Amino acid sequence: MRYARITIDPAQMGGVPCIRRLRIPVATLVSMTAEGMNRDEILRSYPDLEPDDLREALLFAAETVRERELPLVTAP
Repeated sequence: MRYARITIDPAQMGGVPCIRRLRIPVATLVSMTAEGMNRDEILRSYPDLEPDDLREALLFAAETVRERELPLVTAP
C-alpha cells in the first residue's frame, strides 16, 4: 500500500516515519490516540496537521504491525 502522507527520509529524524516531512512522527500520533486524545485535540496540538494525516498515520501503523512477526509474551 502506498502512503501519500507518510515520509521516510534517512536524513530526517533518523528515518523515522513522519507526516509530510513535518518532523511529526507517526508513532507520536498513534501514542496520542492510544492515550485517549481525540482527533480535534491532536489537531490543536499540531496545527500543521490535517485530519487525513491522522487517518493515514493509523492505517500505516496498522499495516506495519500486520507485516511483522511480533514476539508474544505470556503472563505468568
